[in-house]
Amino acid sequence: MKNVAVIGAGTMGNGIAHTFAQSGVQVNLIDISKDALEKAISTISKNLDRMVAKEKITEADKKNTIENITVYTDIAEGVKGVQLVVEAATENVDLKLKIFKAIDEATSKEVILASNTSSISITQIAAVTSKPDKVIGMHFMNPVPIMKLVEIIRGYSTSDEVTNTIMKLAEKLGKTPTEVNDYPGFVANRILMPMINEAIITLHEGVAGVSEIDTVMKLGMAHPMGPLQLADFIGLDVCLSILNVMYKGFGNSKYAPCPLLVNMVMAGKMGVKSGEGFYSWGHDSKDLIVAQQS
Repeated sequence: MKNVAVIGAGTMGNGIAHTFAQSGVQVNLIDISKDALEKAISTISKNLDRMVAKEKITEADKKNTIENITVYTDIAEGVKGVQLVVEAATENVDLKLKIFKAIDEATSKEVILASNTSSISITQIAAVTSKPDKVIGMHFMNPVPIMKLVEIIRGYSTSDEVTNTIMKLAEKLGKTPTEVNDYPGFVANRILMPMINEAIITLHEGVAGVSEIDTVMKLGMAHPMGPLQLADFIGLDVCLSILNVMYKGFGNSKYAPCPLLVNMVMAGKMGVKSGEGFYSWGHDSKDLIVAQQS
C-alpha cells in the first residue's frame, strides 16, 4: 500500500492518517470541513513533537510524516489513485452508508474499502456498494499512534484475499491485527460497553461516586483507567451510539443504555471533547480537573 485515503479528520481519522504517514504511506486526508483538516494537521504535528521530545523519532521523521499527508474537502478528488480508503467518520449508520456509496462510485473495483466503525455491521455497509467482497472493518483503538490493536472485521462477503491483505498491512503499521466476525460491537465493544454501561448504572443508583468507581476498577482490576474516565475519552455520544447498535442488533436488555448516559448526551456532556462528562476537563485533554459525583 503506497497510497491511502482517510475520510474524517476527527480524533480517529487524524490518528489513522498519522500512523499511515509515519510508516511512509502517502495519505489523502478528507473532510468536508477545512477547519477540521487544519486542526487535524495541527494535532498530528503536536503529537509528532512529543515523539521528537521523547527521542522516539527525529525532526526529519516528523517532516517526512507531515509531507506524506495531503488534505482534501472533496471525496471524489481525495480518493483518486488510492489503493485503500479508510472511513473514520462519526459513528452514524446513515452517514457511513452515504459515504460508502460515494466512495464506491468514485473508486475502481480493485480498491479496498475499510471502515473504522466500532459497532456498525460491515455486511450492512458493504451491501450499498458494488464490490462487497472488497469491504472490511479496520477498527483502530484510540490513541491510534500508540495503541497496538486493530480489530479486522470480516463482513459476510469479505474475501480471503482482502482479509489477508489488510491483516498484513496492519502488521506493517506496527499493529497487532485480530480477525473477528461481523456481529454488533464485534469483540472489543461487545465486552467493553456493557462494563462501561454497568459503571454508569452503578453511579446512577448511588452505589458509589465517579472517582470511587474508577478507583475500584483501576486498583482492584488493574485497568489503566477507570470505566467512567475511559467513557469520557471515548466520547459519551459514541458510547451511547454503540450501545444502541448492540441493543437493536441483539434485542437484549443488557445492552440498553443507562438513562443517566442518555440524559448526559442530550445535555451536551460528551466527555473530553466537550470539556465535561463524568469529569471536568481542562484545555489539555490529559488534565483531569474535578470529578462529578452525579
